[in-house]
Amino acid sequence: MEKIKVEFLNKMIVNVTEVMPKPVVGYFSKRYIAGELLQDGVNVVKNFNSRGIFATMDVLGESIKNKEEAVDAQNNALQVYEAINKNKLLSNVSVKPTQLGLSIDDDFAYEVVGELVKKAKEINNFLRIDMEDSPYTDKTFNLYKRLRKDYDNVGVVVQAKLRRTYDDVAALKDYNTNFRLCKGIYLEPEPIAYQSKQEVRDNYLKILELMLKNNHYVGIATHDDYLVENAYKMIKDMNVPKDKFEFQMLLGVKENLREKINNDGYKIRIYVPFGKDWYPYSIRRLKENPNMAGDIVKNFFRMGK
Repeated sequence: MEKIKVEFLNKMIVNVTEVMPKPVVGYFSKRYIAGELLQDGVNVVKNFNSRGIFATMDVLGESIKNKEEAVDAQNNALQVYEAINKNKLLSNVSVKPTQLGLSIDDDFAYEVVGELVKKAKEINNFLRIDMEDSPYTDKTFNLYKRLRKDYDNVGVVVQAKLRRTYDDVAALKDYNTNFRLCKGIYLEPEPIAYQSKQEVRDNYLKILELMLKNNHYVGIATHDDYLVENAYKMIKDMNVPKDKFEFQMLLGVKENLREKINNDGYKIRIYVPFGKDWYPYSIRRLKENPNMAGDIVKNFFRMGK
């Protein structure tokens, strides 16, 4: 009962954080964001690399309104690849397809994202296409399949929360897909998505087993101890080679679990976001994990003592 009260209180606190001064949210959210500048991201990745930890870099950005903004986002991602190559970073790049034009025109998005995949290929790197909310699921898969015809250095994210995902993964069996499997953060209606925590967990493990059986490379993206423990068991029981999977986590989240996975000898990759649009990203992260919001408010009041 006490746990339920705490969770309810933290969810209420999320609403408070949205009206708190931006600098205050920024102060307590900085552990989850590398900084505003590309060099900030490079510095964080270098630190991880020095400890044998890989990274995925992402320039934070919000919805675009026109093709010019999509080209700007493309240029930002190209600069990240240049920095990765120059600094010899163990990192790839993740992009949101709507930020690169998918919400405007499918063919335009294919051209814009295609330039990024081409650049990644030139420097022996990789591009991860993120999965957004359900109106863009089919469009994202179609974009991925078009790119995959010509490039083998592109992968896609799938969400265990969506009821359709198991069938989507099965349909990609012949594409030798590099997947990132996550739970999913978007609020979707019950007919589209599982609503309970355990339903999502069960579907996650069901999808993971299918991916491993079909010999896909899988980024096991989770901060859930239950899923990590069951993934460990599945990997052992199926005798999956270490070069067929990796674990993935967000910057600043469950750092003890991150270190455990790394110390256990498994490859782990940290998502390193940076950019001027850090505030909307911070609020989304707080909504995903209300416990963070509770900590922010408690620390805020301590500052005044």
